[in-house]
Amino acid sequence: MTHRHRGERLGELFRREFTRLLMGPLKDPRLEGVTVTEVRATRDLSFATVYVRSEDDVEEGIEALERAVGFIRRELGRSLRLRKIPEFRFLPDETPEHASRIEALLRQVHESDGQREG
Repeated sequence: MTHRHRGERLGELFRREFTRLLMGPLKDPRLEGVTVTEVRATRDLSFATVYVRSEDDVEEGIEALERAVGFIRRELGRSLRLRKIPEFRFLPDETPEHASRIEALLRQVHESDGQREG
């Protein structure tokens, strides 16, 4: 497996975990309506850029994520069992078409998970 594929796989894994944290443990009201659309990690996992969208104020959502980054890194370390968790940089996702496609995929995953459980 190439480094590029590993980076993509880990980026997707991080995105899923951010989504899980946003739906549960992260309680900051500024995170309501916040969606992590993509995570791009460097090859050595020292840094990762997290692209964020929000139904309301994306800058407030980014502020809340930055404030919770210590908690987020500990949770990711625990849940993913990786030796190294990157330093995260949060940026607004300025590609709405891309985000819409990802949201549709998330809905499909959610629906298929619901069908499997039911």
